[in-house]
Amino acid sequence: MLLHALLRRDRALALASLVAVIMLAWAYLILGAGIEMDEMDMGGGQIMMMAPPWTLGYAALIFLMWAIMMVAMMLPSAAPTILLVTALARDRIAPVAVPFACGYVLVWTGFSLAATALQFGLDRAGVLSETMATSSTALAGIVLIVAGAYQWTPLKQACLRHCRSPLAFLLGRWRRGAWGAITNGMRHGLFCLGCCWMLMVLLFVGGLMNLLWIAALALLVLIEKTLPWGGRTSRATGAALVVWGAVMLVSM
Repeated sequence: MLLHALLRRDRALALASLVAVIMLAWAYLILGAGIEMDEMDMGGGQIMMMAPPWTLGYAALIFLMWAIMMVAMMLPSAAPTILLVTALARDRIAPVAVPFACGYVLVWTGFSLAATALQFGLDRAGVLSETMATSSTALAGIVLIVAGAYQWTPLKQACLRHCRSPLAFLLGRWRRGAWGAITNGMRHGLFCLGCCWMLMVLLFVGGLMNLLWIAALALLVLIEKTLPWGGRTSRATGAALVVWGAVMLVSM
């Protein structure tokens, strides 16, 4: 009876913490992620918004934006697994949901670092617009086709199966204690990274400042991982992305 009460308390605390973190992350994005665009007078009353020049401080700000954006987009789909981890925990000495979630977020923080470097490269190449989307139709079309094709690959489908049914993985590789929870969170995060990294690259197609695009991708990830028809949605989305990218290339 006492164990059941402790489990319910831990699950409630874990859920409340997840909701709070996700809401704070989305609030940060809605408020502009701390990025202030520079204004350039083009003459004739026309004003063009431009991203600030790359400095160490601006790079840190972009990295922070990516890291918090990954929390906002990926943590909702990971919430069922984090709650499952709480239920599976055998030692009641300390909660395991927080270190597991930290390990999960750590993987996506590493992705955020790579995404920041990619954004820097695209910006230096002159192919990013003021909304931080690619200004190259050809590049956008290629990214859409590659992302769509990846949805059908065995790697994507294997990682998606894990994300949809992580119970066997957690039972087979369970480690006790906080460090064990962090390690398990990182392992689960790597599967999610393999499942969704190309969908995150699509942020460069719709724009990093486009909240509707960000929300749509987050919803797609949530559907793929949690709903019964998520697997079919993944393949259907892949086909749609390939067609979309092909149409963009043909219409150039």
